Amino acid sequence: MDGTVIVADDDRSLRTVLSQALTRAGCRVRTTGTVSTLFRWVEEGEGDVVVSDVMMPDGDALEILPTIRKKRPDLPVIVMSAQNTVMTAIRASEAGAFDYVPKPFDLSALLALVNKALQQSRGAQRRAAPEAPPPAEERLPLIGRSAAMQEVYRIMARLMNTDLGVMITGASGTGKELVARALHDFGPRRAAPFMAMNMAAIPAIEVETELFGRGAMQGRFAEADGGTLFLDEVGDMPPEAQTRLLRVLQESEFGAKARADVRLIAATHQDLRNLVNEGRFREDLFYRLNVVPIRLPRLAERLEDIPDLVRHFLVQAQAQGLPRKTIATEALDVLKRQPWPGNVRELENLVQRLTILAPEDAISASLVSTELSARPSATTEQPAQSHRLGAAVEAHLKRYFAIHGDDLPPDGLYERILHEVELPLIALTLQATRGNQLRAAKLLGINRNTLRSKIAGLDIQVSRGKRLM
Repeated sequence: MDGTVIVADDDRSLRTVLSQALTRAGCRVRTTGTVSTLFRWVEEGEGDVVVSDVMMPDGDALEILPTIRKKRPDLPVIVMSAQNTVMTAIRASEAGAFDYVPKPFDLSALLALVNKALQQSRGAQRRAAPEAPPPAEERLPLIGRSAAMQEVYRIMARLMNTDLGVMITGASGTGKELVARALHDFGPRRAAPFMAMNMAAIPAIEVETELFGRGAMQGRFAEADGGTLFLDEVGDMPPEAQTRLLRVLQESEFGAKARADVRLIAATHQDLRNLVNEGRFREDLFYRLNVVPIRLPRLAERLEDIPDLVRHFLVQAQAQGLPRKTIATEALDVLKRQPWPGNVRELENLVQRLTILAPEDAISASLVSTELSARPSATTEQPAQSHRLGAAVEAHLKRYFAIHGDDLPPDGLYERILHEVELPLIALTLQATRGNQLRAAKLLGINRNTLRSKIAGLDIQVSRGKRLM
């Protein structure tokens, strides 16, 4: 690497670590712990790349970033923050940051990012950012600071000012529509409509009419003109509607003289690749929709977010007229030990119920335990966990063959089944080793290069962080 990097952070030890690492990589480094010095150096023409923390003793670096972008539009600014919320990522993106890096970060990954910024800084003309970032106190569309959510925030931040199609995958109750709404509400189409349509909730014979209209009746495409159309549970779309949707996406028209000026965001809890292999979803439509995939983690993968989520739901409940409540630390510990088959939605419903039932101002651990034992999933949880893997695979294959009736499924069944088993096996092993690929390869009993190949082939996102299991 060749260039001058300005490092701005009020943590002296972090400045020292970054300065030494960048110097070893061949960079010239200037460090400061204040926003004022950073801005003065930028005004004086110093630096080819800036790596800056958000909050410093004399101010918020994101507040001066739009001014920096005006004065020096070709200067890449990499933003670091320990305030790892989706709003931080959104603010960084809207203010014109080159990239957003949550703390704690992987040093080698940050060095690679600096190198990329140096390479682009001499000719890149980045689009100017909006004048004013949204206020920090604005209600967060997504809650959570876990490593699993940080990857979601980073992808969202890069998508905010684009019109790219997005495919959001994740189990029911993980917040797929919240992500879609955030991409719309903080993107360039925010002043236009956001229309949502759940394919699983509409009879198959009515899907085309709902989407594209008929006669004098407008469809969702027309209603979302200039804005965003969110197609939830897109895996349930009937074949005829899939064909029509593909034609609309290819031709940007859905009727006579009717243009489709719509950003499309799709979501599903199903594995669309399996549906493609089974012949139940068009492969060409899958690639049209799956331009940028976002996978939402299950709540069981982000248990450290439960305290923030519970407090958020308690505030929401109070705003809805329910009694003001707090929650005991021991009660949070009970909640963090649960598997949460219903994900965040299940947790939200439980918190609302606890708010009503708690006799005291603070929700106790005993009340939480009582309500958890009474939920429907509590009676089926143990038997499901006691099933052998072989029995689960056998049941899955029986359902799979039953779908096709007297016909046989497409060829390649062996590879498809191996893929379904490999994906959770490798993903959960990486979580257990905190993203350490060398340790994961040893635990799995495979070569490290083989593991890397599997990670790339299965499109597994690897994040270093807290152990999730």
